[in-house]
Amino acid sequence: MGDVNQSVTSDFFLVSLFSRSGSPQLLFPLVTAMFIMGLLSNTVLLFLICMDSRLHTPMYFMLSQLSLFDVGFPLVTIPKMASNFLQEEGSISFGGCAAQIFFLTMMGVAEGILLALMSYDRYVAVCHPLQYPVLMRHQVCLLMVGCSWLAGVLNASIQTSITLHFSYCASRIVDHFFCEVPALLKLSCADTSAYELALSVSGVLILVFPLSLIATSYGHVLGAVLHMRSKEARNKAFTTCSSHITVVGFFYGAAVFMYMVPGAYHSPQQDNVASLFYSLVTPMLNPLIYSLRNWEVRMALVKVLSRAGVSPKW
Repeated sequence: MGDVNQSVTSDFFLVSLFSRSGSPQLLFPLVTAMFIMGLLSNTVLLFLICMDSRLHTPMYFMLSQLSLFDVGFPLVTIPKMASNFLQEEGSISFGGCAAQIFFLTMMGVAEGILLALMSYDRYVAVCHPLQYPVLMRHQVCLLMVGCSWLAGVLNASIQTSITLHFSYCASRIVDHFFCEVPALLKLSCADTSAYELALSVSGVLILVFPLSLIATSYGHVLGAVLHMRSKEARNKAFTTCSSHITVVGFFYGAAVFMYMVPGAYHSPQQDNVASLFYSLVTPMLNPLIYSLRNWEVRMALVKVLSRAGVSPKW
């Protein structure tokens, strides 16, 4: 019982990402700039989707949810990391660690499911355009998005409660720049092997099922696009689908490395790079990918800028 109380009342200490860098004075401004750029670009995309009626479609509704996740990911990790670097300390409270685990797990699972549902949306739009208004009506979209959030909350609640139930009576130094379940379990003085196996199995299932739906959806989409007679329709389908496939590649590439490759095959330094990629780099790139490659988003931005008296030369 004393061990549990010690776990609850003691702080953990995070290993700074910048401490592993040979030039933290260069890396810190770069991370800060990417953080600000990601927040601004995702906020702008959310604003455009809300304000422009042409973007009130199922695809952009789900894209707005993706932008919410892309705002949340860096907000959970980067400010704390920057604060610890500036104050030259690495402590995080037990409650702060629990919050990071919960929100990151929730958003990670929810985003993975959301990306799979977005691929289904593209499949219906390209392969069954006449049935699209019925199959992707607003109630269905709300149900799909609600299921992704619910799955994320349930998974995060279970993982967070079980992870923090263990006693942490050994070292309090988390070999990561934020609290993540695999890094935290290494500090437990209890036997966590059965739980780690369960995490690995659930991680594979959570990744494989959405990836299978994505692969199946885009397999059908590719076949339909290749049979299109209209070059304009073919180019539009390729543009929207390639944007989504790029985002899927970024997100799942890092996730597969972290949760499907055995821990013995990657170091803590490599884990930090992969985590930085999906918690900062991907959220920064996603709105740029969609805004630069989607005509509707560019036109919505032009419309907003024109109202503000700015005339972009695009």
